[in-house]
Amino acid sequence: MMTTVLPWALDFATACVALSLALCTWRLWRGPQPIDRVLAIDTLYLNAVALTVLLGIRWHTALLYEAALIVAMLGFVSTVALSRYLTRGDVVE
Repeated sequence: MMTTVLPWALDFATACVALSLALCTWRLWRGPQPIDRVLAIDTLYLNAVALTVLLGIRWHTALLYEAALIVAMLGFVSTVALSRYLTRGDVVE
């Protein structure tokens, strides 16, 4: 039973993440304020991490989990840096 449910669940989750990626891209494109764009970029990298993990499960490889960890760390640092730049005008004090 579990072997037949997992591919369907992976397909459904991949479709949901793809829809979320499309909606976040639309928010990034439309704006209207810079904070909206920062939040869209933050959500885009989280969706990229989720998609990478889903592909790692589907393809049975541990290499994609390490890639997801790297994307998550870089996304966090870039979101913090961009937020500090928008609020203070400078990234490094």
